[in-house]
Order: sequence, then structure tokens, then C-alpha cells
Amino acid sequence: MVILIGNQKGGAGKSTLTLLLANYLATVRNRKLTILDMDYQQSIAAKAEKAKILENAPLYEVIPSDLKHFPVLLNVMDQDKNKPELVVIDLPGKMDDDGLIPVFLAGDIILCPFNYDELSVDSTLLFAMVIKKINNRAPLIFIPNRIKNTVKYETREEVDKVLAKFGVVTPGITDRVDFQRVSTLHIPAIVLPSVLPVLDLIYEQYLLREEHQ
Repeated sequence: MVILIGNQKGGAGKSTLTLLLANYLATVRNRKLTILDMDYQQSIAAKAEKAKILENAPLYEVIPSDLKHFPVLLNVMDQDKNKPELVVIDLPGKMDDDGLIPVFLAGDIILCPFNYDELSVDSTLLFAMVIKKINNRAPLIFIPNRIKNTVKYETREEVDKVLAKFGVVTPGITDRVDFQRVSTLHIPAIVLPSVLPVLDLIYEQYLLREEHQ
């Protein structure tokens, strides 16, 4: 199964969500997975290399990858007798590369973290429209991210209604400075109450359902 995590707006929290989901799948659900880091910054791959230097046993493999290599890479992984159960892909933050089409088509579940500011919402809607034209079979799950408890989001209800035309909007993830400490090895315990409800929902209501279809 291929899980895509994307939004063309920078700062939406794609890479952090990728790590949160991967660590959750590996430690809470005992699933075998591989991350394909296709983001230009490749921050996840950098964290994985840092963990190797510290001689920590990895929870999963992280492979830095270009879009153009994706079809070959996925084919090789499919033929590997030790292939992972799940492939989690941190997508690049852009929509203007034809190399994205085979990646979008391969997605079985698509996660889209976003913020409630105007630029993020506009980018999220564009992402949703493009990806649904290419891959209409995969459930699209919007995840309100970096929600500040001290801020009143006056347009939140209206935004959720618009996004619901394309997919499902989950409960929000509260903004915490501790998310900066998320690595390829663990999730800080202090952030678990913020993320477990969302990750449980994604796993139980979407990932398991897609696997059983």
C-alpha cells in the first residue's frame, strides 16, 4: 500500500506528519514500512542519516528519491521478497512536474496537512483538484495542522465544508514546539495526546479498510 503525504504549500507540516505517521505505524501498529523522501529539502533523509551516525537501530528504511526514479524504484520494491507492507511518500511541494503523475496514480491513501490561513487553504484546494483529476479512487484526507488554541479561526467551518467536497477533514493537530524534536526514532511523549486521535482514525477507518478491499 502506498500512502502519499502532500500539499504544495510550504510549511504545512508534510515532513513532520510523515515522521509522525511512520513512527506510529512502526511502534504502535508494528507495521513494516519504507519512507520515500521526495521533498526537495529531504529533511527526513537527513534525520535518518543522523540517526545512523548515532548508531541507533532504524525503525524503517528512508530512501531519498527523485520523481523520475519513482516507477523503477516502486517496481524494484514490489519484487523484493522483503518488501515493506507500506510505502509512505513525502511529496515535493510543487505541482508543475509531470513526474508527479505516476506517483499520484500509485497512491492508495492521500493525506494533506494544511493550515487555516488563506494561502494554505488556496494551495490545499488546488492540490485537491489536481490530485482528484488524476487519482479519484484513493481517499483524500485533510488534516488541519499546527492549530493554535489561542486563535479563533473564523473561516474554519466554511473551509471544512469546501474541503469536504473532495475528501474528509479530520480533527486538528495542535501546534507544539515539541514537534521539532520528532525524529526517525521516536515521537516525544508530550505530543502524543495531540496526534494519536488523528493517527488512530487514519489507521483504523482508512488504512485498514483500504487493505481489506
